[in-house]
Amino acid sequence: MKLIIALSCLLVVAFANEDPKVLKNDAEVNVDSFKYDLELDNSIKATQQGELKDKDSWVVHGENSHKSPEGEDVSIKYSADEYGYHVEAAHPPLPTPPPTPDYILKAIEWIKAHPYVEH
Repeated sequence: MKLIIALSCLLVVAFANEDPKVLKNDAEVNVDSFKYDLELDNSIKATQQGELKDKDSWVVHGENSHKSPEGEDVSIKYSADEYGYHVEAAHPPLPTPPPTPDYILKAIEWIKAHPYVEH
């Protein structure tokens, strides 16, 4: 499901631009694996491959790149598995969230130490 969402988002971005021409579109879909390689004339490139890890989970690796409206090269390399989406490299670097406040960390520890017990 995550794979379908990620692929759909990429294709929406790719085709939202003014009629890009497809320079390369290779795809192979098997029961337990897939791979694709897409390149458009508007600088969008995407590759992805995945393997069925077990009956219900996939391991996916991919990367994509494009040129920003300012002319800067933007790229991201990622993997996805049953634990989520993991960025391995990004240029420019992705923004990082602010640190979790101490009072939230203390509250989480207190909740772990005092689990809810239904009476």
